[in-house]
Amino acid sequence: MQRKAGRASSGHSYGHTSTHHGGGGGGGGHYSRLRPVELDPLSEYGLPSKGEKRLLSPKVQESYYSKIAERYLAFCTEAGDKDNLQKQFARLAVADTSSTTSPIISVPPSPLTSAPPTPLPLPTPNSLPTGSFPDITFITADNSSSNSSNNNNNRNKEQDQSGSLPSILSALRKLREALVATQRRDPFTIQVYLFAIRLGILARSFESYYPALLYLLRSVHPFSNLTSVELAECVSYLVLDTACRRQDLAGAFKLRKEYRLNDKKVDGVLRALVGDNYVLWRRVKRGVDGYRVKLMEFADGEVKRRTLMAMGRAYLSLPKEFLEGQMEESWEGLRSRYGVGWELGGEKGEKVVIRKVGRG
Repeated sequence: MQRKAGRASSGHSYGHTSTHHGGGGGGGGHYSRLRPVELDPLSEYGLPSKGEKRLLSPKVQESYYSKIAERYLAFCTEAGDKDNLQKQFARLAVADTSSTTSPIISVPPSPLTSAPPTPLPLPTPNSLPTGSFPDITFITADNSSSNSSNNNNNRNKEQDQSGSLPSILSALRKLREALVATQRRDPFTIQVYLFAIRLGILARSFESYYPALLYLLRSVHPFSNLTSVELAECVSYLVLDTACRRQDLAGAFKLRKEYRLNDKKVDGVLRALVGDNYVLWRRVKRGVDGYRVKLMEFADGEVKRRTLMAMGRAYLSLPKEFLEGQMEESWEGLRSRYGVGWELGGEKGEKVVIRKVGRG
């Protein structure tokens, strides 16, 4: 009887302790730790190649694509203007290390240079995937906060934006894998792949747009024909990528002939690369859209290097302003970033001395 009483007393003691903690202030903290974690909708699914099965449903694929498009619209809206949007894409773009190598020719030294990126336009209904998307409001700063808090908010905002773009590209990869696994080749597949290709080009992520281009042209187009405009667009991207990034001019001409591409802008790019025609290169670059500009930027370093070599062979000196205007880079930038070995001359340093003529 005493043992039973002791057990009952012990159980009563435990129950009293539990009730005390549950009703006290510590209970609120305990319950707060049990709150469900807010999961990013784009991170909800994994890669189908790693065993994810839920994305194999057509309805789930379409719903997931709507979330991706919604996130991209929010990303563009939060950027606010073209300059900030351009910075976000530039942060993700992989730097071309070949454009920062030491001068290749010794007399005169010729650096590799790259033109400043062309401002990207804000998204338009034609450039974004079709479909109905929810309304997105612009995020404005709180005028009542202090300068330090505004700076912190802007910094956090930039970090959030820079993290959104990789998540969008990763989500598009998951969706593309699901479409390949289900062998879906309908207009929805074309829409997804066109969106992935355009976004990958703007981000200069050839890991995203290049395999998407090949699959769309070789596996989807024979079963679900692209429109003439879509086909010409994709073929032009593939030809420019082959010529500019992969530096395979023979392959670019072969693709142009295979798909019967008739595009004067693309032809101008190929002629400029074959003939080392920097004047034509600049003229064509100024007349194409932002997607083609991004692809042409892969070859900017090589084109300008050859131009500097030609200048070094043809001139003893050049006006500084002329050189900066042609290379689209300041003199300080040429020396610090590209290792230009030429010197400034003249009374006010307005002349670039390429070679010094010795006096007998």
